[in-house]
Amino acid sequence: MNARHDNTRQHILETGQRIIVGKGFASVGLNEILSSAGVPKGSFYHYFASKEQYGEALLQEYFDRYLSDLDALFAADTGSGKERLLAYWQRWLDKQLDACTDQKCLVVKLAAEVSDLSDAMRITLRDGTDKIVSRIARIIEAGVADGSIPPQDSQATAQTLYQLWLGASLISKLHRNAKALENAMTFTRQLLT
Repeated sequence: MNARHDNTRQHILETGQRIIVGKGFASVGLNEILSSAGVPKGSFYHYFASKEQYGEALLQEYFDRYLSDLDALFAADTGSGKERLLAYWQRWLDKQLDACTDQKCLVVKLAAEVSDLSDAMRITLRDGTDKIVSRIARIIEAGVADGSIPPQDSQATAQTLYQLWLGASLISKLHRNAKALENAMTFTRQLLT
């Protein structure tokens, strides 16, 4: 791909993400995305075969960035496995309400909606969240190895924690406060002690 192709495709993805996180996938038409992006409809179909394929690409792009950030946080040589894991959850707590307000949290916004609309998008979401859980499980294993986390089933703990935090994020969106996320942090600290 040439630079112009990459830039236009990326611009369509970024513009669509801002709109879709605010309104949902089904309620946003291609015309709204393309008008906001200042891109003709024909150009859209040059990059994406359908709105569904666009949704898959949007989710994949989101997970690629998220996983890269997560890898950087967990790879840091500062602190024990437990400290790095708690830093992740603290960052989630600190940013989740703002992230949803700033239209960035696609998993929280789209998981329930697109799971019934598009099997391809559901699979992209499933695979992306499975990768996040695997990374959390690996940092739990690192914490067990360095003695900062008591021995436990790292995969089951990672799954439980991720589900807890996704649910807390939804409740926080409903109440527009961080209480559910603060409760999730309290439970997370107890589970890892």
